[in-house]
Amino acid sequence: MKNMLNFKNFSAEELMAIIALAQDMKAEPEKYAHSLEGKKLYTLFEKTSTRTFLSFTTGITELGGSYFNQLWEDSNFVLGEPVSEIRYVCRNVDIIMARLIKNETVELFGRNVTVPFINGCDNSYHPCQILADMLTIMEKFGTLDVKLMYIGAKNNVFNSLVEFFAKMGQGTLYGLTPLVNDTVCDDAFYEQAKATGHYVELDPSMTMEEAKSYADDMDVLYTDTWVDMEFFNNPDYKEQKEETLAKMMPYQINDDFIKDSKAIVLHDMPMHVGFEISQSVVDKNLDHILDQAENRRHAEKAVMYTLLLK
Repeated sequence: MKNMLNFKNFSAEELMAIIALAQDMKAEPEKYAHSLEGKKLYTLFEKTSTRTFLSFTTGITELGGSYFNQLWEDSNFVLGEPVSEIRYVCRNVDIIMARLIKNETVELFGRNVTVPFINGCDNSYHPCQILADMLTIMEKFGTLDVKLMYIGAKNNVFNSLVEFFAKMGQGTLYGLTPLVNDTVCDDAFYEQAKATGHYVELDPSMTMEEAKSYADDMDVLYTDTWVDMEFFNNPDYKEQKEETLAKMMPYQINDDFIKDSKAIVLHDMPMHVGFEISQSVVDKNLDHILDQAENRRHAEKAVMYTLLLK
């Protein structure tokens, strides 16, 4: 039995097979309409969600299965001894997806489940998002051998991008990350990725003119929210939010930044338009961004299929 907590226990060939399967599922959904018939998915949410909830629940339904959703706050995970709760859930379903806050909680699930477990996002990794991103890149370019520049925070999405590019051995990720979030990924994680030659860490003290010169040579520009969604409207986080936004506003992807770039722009959503990305750039790239968001469903269908049947 295999889990997907991140990409550590997947080979490049296995990840490529998942992306190829997702392509086939998207092109010919009727072939897979009964492939997970009778299979039950349990989804557990400690964080708010639109795409993760909708993509997984519609995905399992499209494959013939069913789902049972629970909010963390409504469950006995907030009260009980977690290992016994995890084992109990496993007695009732065939696969679990949880969107949790701490990577430590994800690892706890991974050690104790008796059915496949998928990390739907934690504070350190977001593997299913990156599989959807790579499916999108395959659709746009026909290859993963692209130059992708990520501009924003060193966060869960970025960490999974780093892990993916280092693992696959094709394409190059350029990271311009003036903001560093608290994650489990240490300096050694990034140094090992750099050693592969497929991750280049850009100096955040570079001028914006230098940053633009990199952007001009890219196939893909990628950004994410600077402030986690659960903190954006939290009054207790107001001062830190204002400091973060002031620091990061020069790094907004806007018309001036991309005026000489032919790159497509991706954003994993939800977006804070007017902060990490301008409205005009969103308008020009919305089809790409919505393709990327839709592809969460197809990528996750391929993950569930692979973990349950392969």
